[in-house]
Amino acid sequence: MTETGTRPPVRPTSPNDEPSPSPSPGATSSLELWPIGNCQVNGLIDTRAALVWGCVPRVDGDPAFCALMRGDGGQDSGTWRFELENQVRVTQHYRRNTPILVSRLEDANGAAVEVIDFCPRFERAGRMYRPVAYTRIVRPVRGSPRIRCVLTPMSGYGAQAAPITHGSNHIRYLVERNALRLTTDAPVGYILDERLFRLERPLHFFLGPDEPFSGNVEHEIETMYELTDGYWGNWVRSLATPLDWQEAVIRAAITLKLCQHEETGAIVAALTTSIPEAPNSQRNWDYRYCWIRDAYYTVQALNHLGALDVLEKYLAYLRNIVDDAEGGAIQPLYAVSGAKSIIEWEAEHLAGYRGMGPVRIGNAAYYQVQNDCYGQIVLPSIQAFSDQRLLRMANHEDFESLEKVGEMAWRTHDQPDAGLWELRTRTAVHTYSSVMSWAACDRLANAAQLLDLPDREAFWRERADTIRQNIEHGAWHAVEQPEFEDFGAGGHYAASFGGDQLDASLLQMVELRFVEADDPRFQATLAAVQKALRRGEHMLRYANEDDFGLPETAFNICTFWLIEALHRSGRDEEARRLFEAMLSHRTQSGLLSEDMDFETSALWGNFPQTYSLVGIINCAGQLSRSWRDWR
Repeated sequence: MTETGTRPPVRPTSPNDEPSPSPSPGATSSLELWPIGNCQVNGLIDTRAALVWGCVPRVDGDPAFCALMRGDGGQDSGTWRFELENQVRVTQHYRRNTPILVSRLEDANGAAVEVIDFCPRFERAGRMYRPVAYTRIVRPVRGSPRIRCVLTPMSGYGAQAAPITHGSNHIRYLVERNALRLTTDAPVGYILDERLFRLERPLHFFLGPDEPFSGNVEHEIETMYELTDGYWGNWVRSLATPLDWQEAVIRAAITLKLCQHEETGAIVAALTTSIPEAPNSQRNWDYRYCWIRDAYYTVQALNHLGALDVLEKYLAYLRNIVDDAEGGAIQPLYAVSGAKSIIEWEAEHLAGYRGMGPVRIGNAAYYQVQNDCYGQIVLPSIQAFSDQRLLRMANHEDFESLEKVGEMAWRTHDQPDAGLWELRTRTAVHTYSSVMSWAACDRLANAAQLLDLPDREAFWRERADTIRQNIEHGAWHAVEQPEFEDFGAGGHYAASFGGDQLDASLLQMVELRFVEADDPRFQATLAAVQKALRRGEHMLRYANEDDFGLPETAFNICTFWLIEALHRSGRDEEARRLFEAMLSHRTQSGLLSEDMDFETSALWGNFPQTYSLVGIINCAGQLSRSWRDWR
């Protein structure tokens, strides 16, 4: 094995090294990204077919591929791409019903190559094979293409190029404490020198664990490709999709599954950190962790499609969280491992998305008080008491554990918290948190009924009724104004007890079954929320100043909540128009980030965002024609 040290910052040149055009479009990063993954590692491929974001050994690890966060001038480091000489065009698509990406690169002379990207996932030897590995196949399609392989992983959150060693058929990269080995049937020297060469046959690349690669590289990787394609096709085949918007729903479902860390069952909010919610806003947060709230919405959406495998793994994660809860207290978020401490710090060597730092690692919200999380643990857990399809149904012991969570929901339902929008400098008794506490007690009463525990049913029903009374008294903002006369309501629900401000989470009161859609109080609230927060086809989460000033972008899930509320109010035509508008703003990969500029519709915020994908699935399911009508 030959020691070569760290990669030099500048590509070496020699008399035989052919010049190449400047990387295109190396100018500005965008969210036109294509996720790949296998529920162990994930990657984001850009419009040059370059791997620009990928963390090892799991989603919240060191970003070996961090070009996305290196600013406009640092994209030659922390990337893996194949440059086609005189390249003029790239077209990309996923293989049907999979996260396997196919990128076609064409040059000015008509030559073309095809790059296939995937992370292996399939059953082998009685268990799921999902290594910490990125796999690429490069195939000549037409003409005599000449390519260059640029593979420059970083270590220490962008601090340095990963030290390398190499042998005759592999290259080893040291990323912090994780060693990655590239095994390939391409000439290793060409990769080390980043030399242009003619592509005359398919080449195979497996960047994975630092261990010998057994078998013929071409045969093994082609087999991995076929088995991975088959796995995802069969998984999608099991989904109960709506008739309309199937392609959008399937792509959202696949991506939501990629956001689950299968080893523990945790579901992350997004695959990235620190993509700003708005340009230069400093609203840069690390979303590579499991928020109890976001995960609740994710499993809820996938349940609508019958994806019970995600639910079952997540419920196991929740049981461990509940067992470890001291005094029943639950944090808003946890590491994918279940660890409680997620210290927030800034990666000084990464300039940030489009140079808009800081790049934050960790998230200080873990020590906030967010009281809605108790309801979001109880609600998905209740299904396990009644769903006969589950491999492990819940029992009396599980109910007793959940009662501890319910006790915390009861104790905190009228206490101040940071709320679901995670305000860092202010607290209030947030209506959404209180409604979630009501839902926790209400659903525990339902579970007690299923278990034939009449005393516990009465106990939790009484608590739910008390919380309801407190919400109706504390959250109702009475206003005698003409706009409320049509509803006979004389006011609206407010975002917090004793307040008058509005936020979009009030639209969830119907979804949580706290009120009926035709309730005059809800209809008045819907009208008030639209008047205060709607900006054309977009919805703000709130319009008042927070820790960083006034919001500059719309929050995509809030727009989907509005669509659901319109549908439940019988305004389907309006809801469908708004839904189609939201779908038109998706990336080429069919996905959405967290936020959207309500004037330009430009995407901002971490990507892909589970909240936004949940909105696609839920709204499609509610607005679609039924299969019975079509048949």
